[in-house]
Amino acid sequence: MDGILPLWKERGMTSHDCVFKLRKILQTKKVGHGGTLDPDVDGVLPICIGKGTKVIEYLQDNGKIYQGEITLGFSTTTEDASGEIVEKKEVKEPLSTEEIDQMMTSFIGTIIQVPPMFSAVKVKGKRLYEYARAGETVERPIRQAEIKSFERISEPIYNLEKHTFSWRFQVDCGKGTYVRTLAVDLGEKLGYPAHMSDLTRLASGGYSAGQARTLAQVAELMESNQMNQALQPIESAVTDFPRVNLTDNQWQKVKNGQLMPIKEFGYKQLPAPLIAFFYQDQLVSLYQQHPEKNWLLKPSKVIRNEQESN
Repeated sequence: MDGILPLWKERGMTSHDCVFKLRKILQTKKVGHGGTLDPDVDGVLPICIGKGTKVIEYLQDNGKIYQGEITLGFSTTTEDASGEIVEKKEVKEPLSTEEIDQMMTSFIGTIIQVPPMFSAVKVKGKRLYEYARAGETVERPIRQAEIKSFERISEPIYNLEKHTFSWRFQVDCGKGTYVRTLAVDLGEKLGYPAHMSDLTRLASGGYSAGQARTLAQVAELMESNQMNQALQPIESAVTDFPRVNLTDNQWQKVKNGQLMPIKEFGYKQLPAPLIAFFYQDQLVSLYQQHPEKNWLLKPSKVIRNEQESN
């Protein structure tokens, strides 16, 4: 079984939990996920199966769309609702929607983020959450993140009892963006400690919520031999790559991993870091420019070296 399964990850499970369960359901060890989702977050988790595991890294490079909720009034250790409160400041009166919207717009483009201590970023060989659980703090690396859109999608709610202020949002962001940190940084700009009080991922790796199946649905499809209804082709992971359709003669060379002259494909220089070679409508290899001989292309990743029947 080869392909990509857009899974709807339910809350309370880690991404690894999903992979572990799917290996049993699908009866194969070659299963991996294309982008971690925190246990408290539900939504689209692309799962790569069989030869599909060869394109995991390209799914992780794609953008993601989330919907969630930001709450002003207190911040937490984890920057979301599961953490312990570290700072409180009562919101004495509601903020105007104009002020909120203007401040959210200021995050669109390339921004700088400091990853939360409770994250999987590695520093000196250990993940940040390992330091955090041990009560240690370390200097965290500064990262760039790309925000395509960030907007309020509900009317704000003022909680008179708790003196907090919340609203729902949608964000379209690039690889490696911490939405929790986005909520905290927005709160800081608005003058309040804040946290991300809810989050759902609507799209990831080019796959949307409408395509996603739950673990229970996947199990049902396996039992009825209908998994093809849920699987997306491996080719769907490289739709943004420049595509080259190989001739029979070129395929004989490419399947053996030969270097190929760049001019043979009508290029003077590559339009992207990688180009996707297809043969008979199947993705067979990804090629890149040779680091020393720039007139040649070399294989970056072999997906198939034998032709499969459609």
